[in-house]
Amino acid sequence: MIAEAPIHGRLDAEGRLVEADPRLAALQRSAGGEEGGPIAVPQIAALARLARRLGITISRSAVAAQDEHDLDLWVRAEPVDGGIDLNITRWSERPVRGPAPSSESERQSDFLRASANWTWESDASLRFTSLSPAAAVAAGKAPGQLIGTLLTSLFRLEWSDEGGLPILTALAEQSRFDGQLAELASGRGGTYSLSGIPLIDGHGRFAGFRGSAAEICHSVSPIEIAREQGPAIDPSAFGERLDKALRAPLAHIIANAETIGTQPEGPLRKDYAGYANDIASAGRHLLALVDDLVDLQAIERPDFKPEAEELDLADVARRAAGLMAVRAGAKQVRIDSPGADDVLPATGEFKRALQIVMNLLTNAIRYSPEGGMVWVRTDREGDLAALIVADQGKGVSAEDQQRIFEKFERVDPTEAGGTGLGLYIARRLARAMGGDIEVDSAPGKGARFTFTLPVGTLQGSKRNK
Repeated sequence: MIAEAPIHGRLDAEGRLVEADPRLAALQRSAGGEEGGPIAVPQIAALARLARRLGITISRSAVAAQDEHDLDLWVRAEPVDGGIDLNITRWSERPVRGPAPSSESERQSDFLRASANWTWESDASLRFTSLSPAAAVAAGKAPGQLIGTLLTSLFRLEWSDEGGLPILTALAEQSRFDGQLAELASGRGGTYSLSGIPLIDGHGRFAGFRGSAAEICHSVSPIEIAREQGPAIDPSAFGERLDKALRAPLAHIIANAETIGTQPEGPLRKDYAGYANDIASAGRHLLALVDDLVDLQAIERPDFKPEAEELDLADVARRAAGLMAVRAGAKQVRIDSPGADDVLPATGEFKRALQIVMNLLTNAIRYSPEGGMVWVRTDREGDLAALIVADQGKGVSAEDQQRIFEKFERVDPTEAGGTGLGLYIARRLARAMGGDIEVDSAPGKGARFTFTLPVGTLQGSKRNK
């Protein structure tokens, strides 16, 4: 069954369940916990810890066990007043199939769930016996309409390069399968990679599959785009399709790697948890590269022109410092931003100005020593409003001070982080808005970046307010 009304709960700063609707309270007791005690459902606890650590709201699917059922949940964890507010929707119960799985089977199931947009189970004739709520959303049907239907009524299976159908081979051999390409048959679009492991009943007989469906984007891969359109491809179209092709898969990889790293199903070997963190870190780096490449395509177009808006550059700095607080805190770096009464009228596009300041702060935090300080100050230089970002890092030599603003250039390519595009894009944006970015630094003395825009009046409508 599916609970339609949201189910609410609240964790205090120590992760204790201090408020819970009856259904969540019952789940807490079933998991061996008690009201007022630490949340006992592993995946909900992991999401709460992640939301608290990052200081942001996180919504994600979760799986829990209760009595004779497994539960598919959609959990929203929001940091509020030192605690975490929980909002659970799409509460779907499904029976546990067969005997308790072996540790190897459990491990395979964990990897299936971690790689999936949604999960499913079928009987031996490939009729669905359960699906996670996201499956119904993807198919555009009510969940009950899919139970009992054939898998092939939801998917059009695609032949492999070897001319076979992996799922049918697995059905014949009663074995695991991976990489079965399938397209939603509902006409809503979407190509998925299906994987599954066999289910064995209490008599040792094959009872069906427990599987996953992970969305893929073969039709819009950057290589295929370039191959199809050739050298005359429109740069803006390429950037848009590059973004579409890579953003969702990378975000999915990052989210799953972070989930594995938080060990929601219990302790992992230390090296496995480390691998998950490395995957998440690499995914974030690639996602940043996608962002930079899309911006690069935009700013290098001949017709690119930022909007001219009245904005407060001191307010932009305060907002950027707030957005970077989590990253700075993780490195124990303090950002000293302009005071609440500080006002610096300027003219430029608010979104682009914020992007520039966040880039400067990202670099300042990255190169600051642990426990260091980053200063953000305002100034006025004639008809220019100036924002200065200074750090206590290792500094930039005179011969490198122009090179760091060039495309794909970094002072030390061996250092982790950075794409070599951030400062190039930032300066191009600043100059497109009638300003500039300059650096004043010396080795071992930190760096001082000055971002300027034309002085404004702050009169009239302002989008940043």
